[in-house]
Amino acid sequence: MTKTRMLCAAALLALSAVGASAQILIGQTTGVTGSVAASVNETIGGAQLLIDSVNAQGGIHGEKIEILRMDDGFDVKRASENARVLIEDKKVLALFMSRGTPHSQAIIPWLDKYDVALIGPSTGAMVLHKPLQKHVFNVRATYQREAEKAVQHLLTIGLTRIAVVHVTDSFGTDALEGAMTGFAKGKAKPVVTIPADRDKPDYKVIVPAIKDANAQAVVWIGSGVAVVDGIKALRAGGSAAQVVTLSNNASSGFIKQLGDASKGVIVTQVFPNERSLGQPMVKEAQALAQAKGQAELSPAMLEGFASAKVLVEALRRAGPKPTRAKMVTALEGLKGYDLGGGLEVSYSPQDHSGIDFADLSIISDGRFKR
Repeated sequence: MTKTRMLCAAALLALSAVGASAQILIGQTTGVTGSVAASVNETIGGAQLLIDSVNAQGGIHGEKIEILRMDDGFDVKRASENARVLIEDKKVLALFMSRGTPHSQAIIPWLDKYDVALIGPSTGAMVLHKPLQKHVFNVRATYQREAEKAVQHLLTIGLTRIAVVHVTDSFGTDALEGAMTGFAKGKAKPVVTIPADRDKPDYKVIVPAIKDANAQAVVWIGSGVAVVDGIKALRAGGSAAQVVTLSNNASSGFIKQLGDASKGVIVTQVFPNERSLGQPMVKEAQALAQAKGQAELSPAMLEGFASAKVLVEALRRAGPKPTRAKMVTALEGLKGYDLGGGLEVSYSPQDHSGIDFADLSIISDGRFKR
């Protein structure tokens, strides 16, 4: 047997072992590696805080939760294929916390074909809210809400010459619509709107366009490393424009990647301040993190924790020996579920939206501060 075949066999054996030992098997395809890996791994860490705690107490109805995680490298085709494998081959009960707008869209046909719920996709795309996607249960607020608030904030503090950079995929189109709503409400227009390729943005075109427009601020709609490199290129090009980006970049890893270019960057948020220990959900997550020897939370970890709370509650309500159909029914009956401190999640057969919460934070001294 060749070395390659041996490695493949070992990987399949590992997956089989996980499936055999898991009593409640939940699938996840996400970018564990690739351009969004920093924030993805923080959301995973936040989710595991709760899942590990629940399992340590005996699980749900006496059964422990196992997350069967497959890395899609933030590639749309791999995300779709991973979803197929998880649903058809691994027989997972539900999918959990996919990452990326086109990636989550690519999963939907498999959800619909097999009546499988996707809980807490880590994207605020409106296309996952309206029209209703029967098997997608959102937890976080929409990107449109975030982008709208970002533009309104900049206009309110007197920055009227605002550029918008947006990635050329369904995520970028979606968030751009929210930004334009913000401009319309403020009776303003962007000084320049610049498309950027998701995988290979051309900063030699983007940065001069921002500078030539004499922009005071930039709303940068993109993900992970692409935004990091863009901000660095902007600063290297001599622009001091205020930069605002969305909550998909709200992670400690994003700050570390920015390095010296991070200070003063504004990042929208979709959950309460992760240091507000008076907030019950934050306090709960912080206690579990400290019990594992982790110093502090990040916004991305808090998103993962919140999504895991919804997953766990749905499993409780689905009852012993849950089925895929029972999970969908349990989620659609989830009304007024308080994640903590009044952050309520409610679903119905007509509405699978999550929490309508949006805020802003500034990166200062290597930390998010609001």
